[in-house]
Amino acid sequence: MTGSAKTIRKALGSHKRVVIKIGSALLVDRKTGLKSAWLDSVCSDIARLKAGGADVLVVSSGAIALGRTVLDLPSGALKLEESQAAAAVGQIALARAWSESLSRDGIVAGQILLTLGDTEERRRYLNARATINQLLGIGAVPIINENDTVATSEIRYGDNDRLAARVATMTGADLLILLSDIDGLYTAPPHLDPEAKFLETIPAITPEIEAMAGGAASELSRGGMRTKIDAGKIATGAGCGMIIASGKTDHPLQAIEQGTRSSWFAPSGTPVTARKTWIAGQLQPAGELHIDEGAERALGTGKSLLPAGVRRIEGHFHRADTVAIIGMDGREIARGLVSYDADEARQIIGRKSIEIEEILGHAGRAAMVHRDDLVVTGGTRRKTVSKEDIAHAG
Repeated sequence: MTGSAKTIRKALGSHKRVVIKIGSALLVDRKTGLKSAWLDSVCSDIARLKAGGADVLVVSSGAIALGRTVLDLPSGALKLEESQAAAAVGQIALARAWSESLSRDGIVAGQILLTLGDTEERRRYLNARATINQLLGIGAVPIINENDTVATSEIRYGDNDRLAARVATMTGADLLILLSDIDGLYTAPPHLDPEAKFLETIPAITPEIEAMAGGAASELSRGGMRTKIDAGKIATGAGCGMIIASGKTDHPLQAIEQGTRSSWFAPSGTPVTARKTWIAGQLQPAGELHIDEGAERALGTGKSLLPAGVRRIEGHFHRADTVAIIGMDGREIARGLVSYDADEARQIIGRKSIEIEEILGHAGRAAMVHRDDLVVTGGTRRKTVSKEDIAHAG
């Protein structure tokens, strides 16, 4: 494999902290339930990584899939209350299975159930991070899943790919492994396009890479390549590399080490700070700020977003909420913590900062989104910045 130091893949054992995401279809057979032998092989791989000095965290799907098998629920989509009941039954069995399998190598497992709010709200995010770090500090392996017994469609991740990426950034992991029923990223869904080409190394997630993502491929899995690319954007932007690999064989981590086909997403060479990592990873921005071309160019040079550069506002947000910043082509280019409630923000868009006090009746912040609270998440135009651009961003 060739490439710069930034894009070269390291051996698994050389990483200090590894997050492994396990898909439902790998762990649970629809008819027979838990794939115990496969789980034992994964735990053996985990023990090998830990023996080499790495911290290991597992984001394990499978509670609903396992619960619906135990309860003998019919095939097809479940109602919300059925999913929650299946999760309640399945999570107990899933936690026990992980605990028993890891204990064969003398490893203690700790269960952590997260909701969307646990990573979207700053205080709860820090709380969850402290708990996970404490478990790692005493040598345990955290087994993490979404709390499906209480989550609804409005307050859930909906997939464990992005949850795993948030866990990776939350804990400062340097590698995220997504084990799935596909062995990596292709230029098109391979089950639909026989001409699809496999991509071994992805130096950066570009709009072209995002366009290659397909839909969900399994009844038991809520994620597809789309969510894996989303996870990659979160992880790599924080300086964490990511691997997508097939988990269909026993000892899948050992197989990756031995060179089985998998896709490597290189980490960003300039990871953002911990605070900006949290901002960038927000999954549900409270609103949108649509900006003009001058402001877009200026943001690309590290400037703050001023009211003058905002063309339109969407959503009902409050001061310090996370908002998406949308460029002229309709694509998200950044996220940040907004300085104004939506009602006040709408009054000052397109106006100079020196006019804010006269319009609102009080002195507000000069920036709509200050650069310290802003992180670029997509492509921005990096042309020469003019004096007019600077008037729209400071």
